[in-house]
Amino acid sequence: MPVDRPIYDTFPDPVLLLSEDRYVIYANRAARELLECRPEGGDLAMSIRHPAVLDAIDRLREGAGEYSTEVTFPVPVERTFELNAMRIDPDTPGAAEMAAPVRDVLFFRDVTQAVRAEKMRVDFVANASHELRSPLAAVIGFIETLKGPASDDRDARGRFLDIMEREAHRMQRLIDDLLSLSRVEANEHVRPRSNADIRGAVRSALEILQPRARDVGIDIQTDLPDGLPTVIGEPDQLTQVFRNLIENAIIHGPRDSEVRVWAEAVERIPESGRRGVAVHVRDQGAGIPKEIIPRLTERFFRADAARSRTGPTSSTGLGLAIVKHIVARHRGRLAVDSELGKGSTFSVFIPYE
Repeated sequence: MPVDRPIYDTFPDPVLLLSEDRYVIYANRAARELLECRPEGGDLAMSIRHPAVLDAIDRLREGAGEYSTEVTFPVPVERTFELNAMRIDPDTPGAAEMAAPVRDVLFFRDVTQAVRAEKMRVDFVANASHELRSPLAAVIGFIETLKGPASDDRDARGRFLDIMEREAHRMQRLIDDLLSLSRVEANEHVRPRSNADIRGAVRSALEILQPRARDVGIDIQTDLPDGLPTVIGEPDQLTQVFRNLIENAIIHGPRDSEVRVWAEAVERIPESGRRGVAVHVRDQGAGIPKEIIPRLTERFFRADAARSRTGPTSSTGLGLAIVKHIVARHRGRLAVDSELGKGSTFSVFIPYE
């Protein structure tokens, strides 16, 4: 069974060829990207420590000609594969002539999208039904009041219609964010292949948000130096990341305060050996307690509404969840640094190699 590398490298799914002693003879391009290393020449356990994969090899050694199972790799982005392991007969034509005969073949078929689609369907129904219940109940209640006791009360009618409009816009934002989150999650496991200009993405976000900042007396100071490296990314999604972060800074900053946005090249992204570009967004708000920082990117998690100038209805609780998934898709990092009474800094690191 000759190893025809050009052919294997055209396969979209990972393929590993193993010798009798479980050493990796060959890994195609998709396998190297999944493992983020070149595993050839070493024991399989050195590059894959997943117990289900090693168990599949053991089953082949025990006499199974084929074995299939589902395997989930949690990092750098959670991906689910259907693993098909096959034992190669040593009498296969061409196998004996190889310096290191191939005895086992591992095919990993990516089923992440199918698994995510089902999970998103369930989550969307559960989240939408739960989060829409309160504003919808409020709108129905005001409609019933307007049709009954307040039917002739002009002042009450105007007040109730204002509240109904606010609740309707809240439901619209919630649905838009849920759909946006679903789209982001559907492709999170597929890393972008195009190049993106970080400065352009930040500026696009600022163009949208500058009028809103001026309305509440927020001065946005920027430092976006020339010569920043081009990153691997999707411009529209990166713009969405910076828009969400800057919008949060505007919401949580006090009136007549300052929001700083600056970018820089970094030699090492935190928790990664890659070089990249960092964008920092700092507000002068009340700060975030240390114990809740890890929860900020959870769906529908909202910090104390008192931190927000516009109150509890200003956020759907999905903005930072969207940021987290987009950054993960770009194989980047999101970091939060905050001190009570001194504001918060949200930093996004995107690799350029």
